[in-house]
Order: sequence, then structure tokens, then C-alpha cells
Amino acid sequence: MHFIPEDIDDYVVKHSEDEPKLLQQLNRETYQKILQPRMLSGHYQGRVLSMISKLTNPKSILEIGTYTGYSALCLAEGLQKNGELHTVDINEELFDFQRKYFDKSDYGQQIFQYLGDALNIIPKLDKTFDLVFIDADKENYSNYFNVIIDKLNTGGIILSDNVLWSGKVLDTTFKKEDTSTPALIEYNKLLKKDKRIETVVLPIRDGLTISRKK
Repeated sequence: MHFIPEDIDDYVVKHSEDEPKLLQQLNRETYQKILQPRMLSGHYQGRVLSMISKLTNPKSILEIGTYTGYSALCLAEGLQKNGELHTVDINEELFDFQRKYFDKSDYGQQIFQYLGDALNIIPKLDKTFDLVFIDADKENYSNYFNVIIDKLNTGGIILSDNVLWSGKVLDTTFKKEDTSTPALIEYNKLLKKDKRIETVVLPIRDGLTISRKK
């Protein structure tokens, strides 16, 4: 869904940073071989993630929802020289695909993969983080927030993807089988009300929230 006119959206993309060649390859192969390729962050949002990471210059990044590794590679661009990115995904079929592109990049030795349920894995990580990107199952967004907030360093950033959900967050008549929309509505309320963070919502692609820990 475009929240601004498509011609303006095209203009924005054309006048933003180019997509790196490795990510062009990853983008193309994802669309050729992987189910639900729309889940990919893509060129423009990827450059936004890269820019935020470079501005933050994190020593440690946590990503919840790896998919094919595109967003992880974008976020890794801002890592400190000896920094680490830890990314969690439940889909074992994508593990080797991700690793292939991580190892092709300049950040292969800095990216650590975890396979399984993030709610089980994250509490076992004896680490704190400067930057967290949430882009996994929407029903658990609030649970992810609750499990990471104490692991987020003061001044650290949480990026939350898909928070506008194609505009469905405005719909109060969602179908009973739709569990994602009400979960995102509650998550957005949580970010607004929690006094430990300050939050802005950006109408980028499907909605991207930036929350900073005070």
C-alpha cells in the first residue's frame, strides 16, 4: 500500500541512495525462489534501515525475523568495527540461503544466526543491544517488546516494521480470524503509552516505528 502518491514515491526512491549490488542480487533471488517475497524490506526501506544504523553506529544489533537476510545486511552497514548482529528466525529452510549472502558480504563474521522461537532464544542471550529491529509474526510484537526492553541499552533504538499494516490499523471491524490487525493496534498503543521510551511512527512503506529508550 502506498501512503503517498505513487509518482512521488517513485521520485523519493530515485533520489535516495542506490541499492548495493549484493542486495540487488539478494532481492532478485528472493523473488525468483522464495515464497512471499513481498516480506523483503527492499531497496528504499533497506536504505532507511542502513541510514538509521549508520547514524546510531551500534556495537550490538538484534533482529527478530531474518527472512532472507536483506534487512540484516542493511543494518550491518552501520555496525562498529567489532560489532555484532544477532538475528533470529523460525524458518529453518531459509537458514543456508541467509548464510550464503551473509558470507558474500563484508559482515559475514559479525552476523550470528539463531533458529527457533525468538521468545525462547532472546532471554538466553547474555547480551544487551543498541539497536533492535522487529519484523516477525505480528501477533507477538508486544511480547517481543516485553522480552527485549530490559536488554536495550539506554539511548538504544527499537525499529518496528509493518505497524500500519496496509492501513488496517484504522479498521475496527476486522474479521475474527484476523489476529495480526488487533495485535498491531495494541502494540502501537503500547509504544505510545510506555514511559520508558519515546516513539515516532513513519509512514514508510507499510509503516516503520522508531522508539528510543530514555
